[in-house]
Amino acid sequence: MESRIQGFSVIGGLKCHVWDGAIADLWDVSCADRAEGFYVSPDPRLFVALDVEGDGAFFVEGVKGDARRHDRAFSMAYIPAGVPIRGRVDGLHRIRHLDLHFDAAALTRRFGRSLDREALHVSRFQFRDDRIATLAGLIAAECDAGQKLHDLYGEGLLNALFASLFQIDQPVAARRRAPLSRRKLRLVTDYIEAHCLDRIRLADLATLTGLSETATSHAFKAATGVPPHRWQMQARIGRAQAMMAHDAASLGDIAEATGFFDQAHLTRVFKSVVGVTPGAWMKSAVRE
Repeated sequence: MESRIQGFSVIGGLKCHVWDGAIADLWDVSCADRAEGFYVSPDPRLFVALDVEGDGAFFVEGVKGDARRHDRAFSMAYIPAGVPIRGRVDGLHRIRHLDLHFDAAALTRRFGRSLDREALHVSRFQFRDDRIATLAGLIAAECDAGQKLHDLYGEGLLNALFASLFQIDQPVAARRRAPLSRRKLRLVTDYIEAHCLDRIRLADLATLTGLSETATSHAFKAATGVPPHRWQMQARIGRAQAMMAHDAASLGDIAEATGFFDQAHLTRVFKSVVGVTPGAWMKSAVRE
């Protein structure tokens, strides 16, 4: 990203988080009189004002001088890739904001043909949306958190935000998605079984099927009755059951070995998959 700024001082340093195809930057800056900046990003960008202090406003202005005023929390601007803008301050002391940069190709992988690519090129220098505001606040909180949650949490927030930002509807064809062919289903299930203890991305599975991430998820569920992540959890529970039956390891050690956060996490997922707790299952296995 190209930028030239003056009059802004960062408070506490930049905080950021990187997800697949997206970078979230959380900024907290003090503003001198007439602070301003010039920006050109190679990727689409969403700006969300989180906190604004002062009687003035932050203005986002395009090359045609079409300035838009941001003087309240959760005022937003969407800037397409390659669009130069000027940001200037009039009467503000401090602004805390989220910048979300994302890769258009990754967005297409996520949503396939459901995404209207023309919408990526339409500037929106000032708008408000309650749903996007809630999601942006949660993404900002994740950037600010000392201990990050699982990447699937943030990616779920991003999917919901992008669906709202670009009005991505569920197409009729997706609701009646044909299942994966036997060959592709075998490729995907074999991959999940082999890598169930690792982080598996939908992008990895989409590479195997030759479909978009969204289409792969729908077609997999149509074929198996569960989404890919659930199949992975079932595979992990299978590994845990094998260890319970043949190893003397504690449940805590088994949880760590099979990719769960702790024993409590293993117990919750185990019960949701098997129908009983690990302890009850082991007692039953011993009786048999």
